Amino acid sequence: MPVDPTFTGTVDFDAGAGKPCQTWYQVYGDLKSGKTPVIAIHGGPGSTHHYILSMADLFAIHGIPVVFYDQLGNGNSTHLREKTGDSGSFWTEQLFLDELDNLLRHLGIQDNYSLLGQSWGGMLASRHASKRPKGLQRLIISDSPANMQMFMKAAYEELIPKLPPDVRDALLKHEKAGTTDSKEYQDAMNVFYKRHLCRLDPWPAELLQSFEWMEKDHTVYLTMNGPSEFFITGSLKDWSMLEDAGQIEVPTLLLNGAYDEAADSSVMPFFKAIPKVKWFTFAESSHTPHWEERDKYMRLAADFLTS
Repeated sequence: MPVDPTFTGTVDFDAGAGKPCQTWYQVYGDLKSGKTPVIAIHGGPGSTHHYILSMADLFAIHGIPVVFYDQLGNGNSTHLREKTGDSGSFWTEQLFLDELDNLLRHLGIQDNYSLLGQSWGGMLASRHASKRPKGLQRLIISDSPANMQMFMKAAYEELIPKLPPDVRDALLKHEKAGTTDSKEYQDAMNVFYKRHLCRLDPWPAELLQSFEWMEKDHTVYLTMNGPSEFFITGSLKDWSMLEDAGQIEVPTLLLNGAYDEAADSSVMPFFKAIPKVKWFTFAESSHTPHWEERDKYMRLAADFLTS
């Protein structure tokens, strides 16, 4: 059910980048309607809002105001190619936490909001929630690991071994050789993606749109993540919420797919640590159940956000 955004804008963000920066955002619905809005946080890091635009259904069908935004470094927000590789002092988790806080203040919803974070967006949302912000009402962590080492362990011990032998061997060979930009590696990576990122054929245009943006500017993705979804060489390789997940006080919904690259083993620590938590796994989905089982996803999310 397509619906047009209510309004679009930008907010200045002091990122300490040596030049003016802006965060682009788009709002569906009325933020002053009395209904708690939900901020939809995309993954990557370094992707864009396009691939989670199905979440506009939360407004179109369920009447929940939804805010999308492009995180700094890609999409319609300020690009900073000159910061490629600067993981120590610039491209940090704290930068994106600060950006989220800045957006909440700008929209005037910092005292009443919920978060729906997908993949890296869920990781970021979980950290935000662990700091116990007074205005956060509910939290949805969708397709997100609680620990990146556990995420990689699942990929290399549970998922990659089940790929066709030639695909598996190509992945491991090029990662060992440092030739992940080769066509053979890219082709093998796409086999993994079609099993564990999105199982639809063809992929939604919005998902392809986010990948196109990342091709145009992979500064953030390569610096923080690495050459693929599962071969994590960037600054996030040691990221973990194992110490902080128990600090999340708000009601929380965990979502993932049965074929998700965010496998159950990497989601489980959230379930064990968060006091008020529910968990649902989509039987026919991988990493993008918001497309693969769209109606069910939105119904579950809406019921949780309004309960």
